[in-house]
Amino acid sequence: MERKPGNERFCDWRLSVAPMMDWTDTHCRVFHRLLAPGARLYTEMVHANAVLHGDLGRLLAMDASEHPVALQLGGSEPELLARAARIGAERGFDEINLNVGCPSDRVQAGRFGACLMREPALVAESVAAMIASVAASAHPVPVTVKCRLGVDDEDRYEVFRDFVDTVAAAGCEIFVVHARNAWLKGLSPKENREVPPLRYEWAYALKRERPALTVIVNGGIVAADAALTHLEQADGVMLGRAAYHDPYELHRLDARLAGAEPRPRAELLRALRPYAEAQLARGVPLKHLTRHVLGLFHGERGGRAFRQILSEGAHRPGADWSLVEAALAVTDGPARAAA
Repeated sequence: MERKPGNERFCDWRLSVAPMMDWTDTHCRVFHRLLAPGARLYTEMVHANAVLHGDLGRLLAMDASEHPVALQLGGSEPELLARAARIGAERGFDEINLNVGCPSDRVQAGRFGACLMREPALVAESVAAMIASVAASAHPVPVTVKCRLGVDDEDRYEVFRDFVDTVAAAGCEIFVVHARNAWLKGLSPKENREVPPLRYEWAYALKRERPALTVIVNGGIVAADAALTHLEQADGVMLGRAAYHDPYELHRLDARLAGAEPRPRAELLRALRPYAEAQLARGVPLKHLTRHVLGLFHGERGGRAFRQILSEGAHRPGADWSLVEAALAVTDGPARAAA
């Protein structure tokens, strides 16, 4: 996909890696940055109250190599979201993203996530407050929204478009659209990622009808070829669990967008070594790092043994980078293993 001359915003959002609860911590994002130098990375969703009252050193941990990286917030109180957004901006995040698409029971009980799609005026009020707060900070950054197509059995495109229009009128120009409805009753979060039908055409129509908006397509994108097809009709694509379970596919896509040849898997993993050893020196157990790389050899010879060596060994006291080298050895044939 060629860059559009004079439209750097388009390029900046071409490829993103989705926020995933309990997965996309700072160690994961450092690894993903090595795989995809051109991608925009997202934190897992953090509630505004946690930002205001929690351990920011843990909740908002970020390595300098991660940029550009977005902080995703959850919440439904405009004042609290505004304060949390400003904290995120001042801590150096490159974007503040409001999640109104998560369908889990926990977010419904707290009146945030996907249930807010039923309250477009409240979302617009929250976005306006966040934009104003971030604009007044020392580090103003975009405020964006991640949403679904609708809630439960609402299947009218016009309702989805009206929601976007209401939020856009508050100043939001960038929408990440998970192209499914969220079913708040009867489906688990996992089923909500798989059962409701995908309607990419709604995201495409939104882009055609509202060309001034930046529209990023999310949901069910697992391969580079599919992502490139979406980029013919939208400004960007966001990969979720596919980037985690098969991270080399993320690297393939980033390389194709950059017009570069993919790097070997082992070379990419060894590029993580300086960061890993710095974390080990700080007392971070190896298992917190290696859990994010288990899928690197997905579908490849030795991939199962690679995962097994890391899974069984990384939790042991004293585990260090030599375990990673042992895991790499089984992916590279007898000669490499003997060496």
